[in-house]
Amino acid sequence: MDRLDAMRLFTRVVDRRSFTQAAHDLDLPRSTATQVIRQLEERLGVRLLQRTTRTVRPTLDGEAYYRRCLAILDDVEDAEGAFRGAVPRGMLRVEVQGSIARHFLLPALPRFLDAHPQIEVAMSESDRWVDVVREGVDCVLRYGALPDSDLVARTVTKLERVTCATPAYLERFGVPQAPRDLAGHFTVGLRSLTTGAVTPFEFASPTGTTRMEVPMRLSVTGTESYRDAVLVGVGIAQLPTFHIERDLAEGRLVRVLADFPPPSAPVSVLYPRSRQLSPRVRLFIDWIVERFAGYAASNHSAHAP
Repeated sequence: MDRLDAMRLFTRVVDRRSFTQAAHDLDLPRSTATQVIRQLEERLGVRLLQRTTRTVRPTLDGEAYYRRCLAILDDVEDAEGAFRGAVPRGMLRVEVQGSIARHFLLPALPRFLDAHPQIEVAMSESDRWVDVVREGVDCVLRYGALPDSDLVARTVTKLERVTCATPAYLERFGVPQAPRDLAGHFTVGLRSLTTGAVTPFEFASPTGTTRMEVPMRLSVTGTESYRDAVLVGVGIAQLPTFHIERDLAEGRLVRVLADFPPPSAPVSVLYPRSRQLSPRVRLFIDWIVERFAGYAASNHSAHAP
């Protein structure tokens, strides 16, 4: 194995925190991966990795070498791309929330793949906060507020939200006229898998945004379960409009407190700060930006007078 291939293997071991996973990613026997890293350490005269029974972590020297390797490999990929027509290729690992994937990405993804046949997309769905470096993820697409992190976060759009409930629920408990009326209602809560905290209700007004803790008899962690809980009449919720457009149009859900709308929530794409983006990742992020820009433009036209 030449030096560049050894660097690729080393960076993959660091990213995945595992010899086994790194070897699998690169289609190598685990014994070969172990031997190559051992030879690399012998040639450099330093210990690059701290091995335990559960994980593999870079030493201080290993972390410094890892960053140099990333820069070198990205430069090589860009240089080679210039001579082969800059055709992006390879595996693209993406983490995305399920509702965003189903409504925005999957409908248009066949055209993206047809246009770039040398790219393979491995898309995983989750609402949890992932360790992108450790889990080998190239970029993450998230809806809603983001916790502090070392990742680069680029907002690609903001999506409208509505407060809503079923007609049967409103007939039973009444229609709230102002946010303070929610004290006499039940709500459905959306709970973070990462922190366990329930997202408070938010209402925009000329004086700013008001956040409220409201009575709740059910909280869920999944966006599909959140919508379904409202549809079966558990209570009032605040949902992104794109997720319930058909439910509103067909009368299964009714918008309430229209004079106090929730502020729009951002959709963001995130990627590691320390890593120069490969051509395939840059291409995918640009496609995501165009995809949401197209949605925003069509949505604006639909609501224009």
